[in-house]
Amino acid sequence: MADAKDDENNLEIAWIRELAGVLDDTRLTEIEIEKENIRVRVARTVTAVSAPVPVAAAEPQPVAAPTPPAAIDAGPAAPPTGAVPSPMVGTVYLSASPGTPSFVKVGDAVSEGDTLMIVEAMKTMNPVAAPRSGKVTRILVRNEQPVEFGEPLLTIE
Repeated sequence: MADAKDDENNLEIAWIRELAGVLDDTRLTEIEIEKENIRVRVARTVTAVSAPVPVAAAEPQPVAAPTPPAAIDAGPAAPPTGAVPSPMVGTVYLSASPGTPSFVKVGDAVSEGDTLMIVEAMKTMNPVAAPRSGKVTRILVRNEQPVEFGEPLLTIE
């Protein structure tokens, strides 16, 4: 006969499996959640594996004059002018449901507060509102694309 402790352990294992599924669905590497008196953190380590690539012997080539050094890399590129960033990590949806028109298209005029797209995180749909009025000049993401916090989604001029 199973006791209450076994039932509680089975619920915790099911909860952990569900959180692991969220990691797979969203491509997150870590999630932590607290419910009642239980705190669960599920994380996965992402490791890059590299294999040697065979290189064919090349014919000797004449040595060219050295080229001037490239510009110094100043770090990550700045977001495009007028970019609207993702408010969270999740999956972006360009329309309210499959088969319906996108909230906005390039060239559309938008007003502050208009819904531009949706970012889904943990099965919750979060509308992304226009931070200002203007014209949509570029859409920088695809439908159902995973996005990171702060990643530019589109530009408004």
